[in-house]
Parts: sequence; C-alpha cells; structure tokens
Amino acid sequence: MDELIRNLAVYALPVLFAITMHDAAQAFVAKRFGDNTAHAAGRTTLNPLAHIDPIGTVVIPAVMYLMSGFVFGYAKPLPLNYGQMKHPKRDMAFVALAGPGANFLMAFMWMVLAVLLHIFDVQEEFPNLVASAGVKTNLWLMAFNLLPIPSMDGGRILFSVLPHKAAYQFARLEPYGFLILLALILLKVVGYWLFFVESIAGVGLRILITPLLMLVGG
Repeated sequence: MDELIRNLAVYALPVLFAITMHDAAQAFVAKRFGDNTAHAAGRTTLNPLAHIDPIGTVVIPAVMYLMSGFVFGYAKPLPLNYGQMKHPKRDMAFVALAGPGANFLMAFMWMVLAVLLHIFDVQEEFPNLVASAGVKTNLWLMAFNLLPIPSMDGGRILFSVLPHKAAYQFARLEPYGFLILLALILLKVVGYWLFFVESIAGVGLRILITPLLMLVGG
C-alpha cells in the first residue's frame, strides 16, 4: 500500500502539468488562428483546475491504476470552433500539433530537471522519481494523442493533410472514434504505436539534452 501511495504521489504532478500544458497550448494556438472559443472558456490558463475533469482526470486513472497498473484518462473537452479560423482544414493541424508539441517540450524540461538533480547530487529518491515520471508521462501522452484516429490530435492532423474528398470520408468515422480506439487497445496495436513514437521522441530528447551533458562533462 505504501508503494502504491508513493507511485500515485510521484505521477500526480507530472500528469496534471502534462494535461494542463497540452490543452492550454491548443487553446492558445486556436486563438492565434482566429478561434476564441477555448480562450473565452478560460482554457488558455496554466491553472490545472481549468482543465481537469474530476472523473476523467482523477477517478478513472486512479481506479485503472489500482486495478491494472495501466493509466488512462482525459481532461475536460476543449471547446473549439474551426469554422472561425481563416483556413479551417489547414489550421486544424497546427492546433492539433500544439498539444503533443507542448508535451514534448515538457518532457524535455523534466529531463533537464533530472540532469540538474544529478549534477547537484540530489540523493532524495522522490524528486528523481518525479522527474523520470515527468518524462515518461509527457512522452506517453504525446504518443497517445498522435494516434491517427478521428477526434484525436493525430486524426485531426491526418484530416488536414488528406485530399478534401478523402479527408471528409475519414471525418465520417469520428462518431466511432472511441470504438476504434478500444479495438486497437484490445488488439494491442496501441502498445506498438506508443513504443514506436516514444522511441523516436526519446532519440530527439537525447539529442537536445546532449549540449547540456557536454557542458557538464566539460
């Protein structure tokens, strides 16, 4: 039980920050492209309380972790009106990319923290575990949201790059997005996707952190 409580404490802050940055970034970019809906709803803020859903962000992830060790959850739906944008089909991709991009940036910041903890020889286990959890959580959330499924960020990016006819045929699958996701989870396809994307992102993070490591080594 003590280990369970510790793990929940370790992941609480990284998860809250990951969700907050993801949604706030998308709301900010949507505003820049002409859609003020999310901003008017108070979603460009970095206050986690504006983004978390009591059931989807707290209860469901905690219960799933207790039951299976697997964490799945969601934030409040982000209100977006692509019709207010100058180029809705194109701009949708930039808004969708903003969330995973913010998570990649957050993963890098957590990695920098991990390096700094090592530099200053911080021996306490908890901050080191939190920094590691921050990297893992953000890479996982980034990879998960990039799944090319309607209603997810990856699906919106795919919609933007497809030719018009194919894009709108693809969009007709959106009501079935959750069922498609569930099927891919049961078939274990999602696990392979997460591993693939996280591996690529991990290489990118190591490249970005190299100058800091060289500076420290020098």
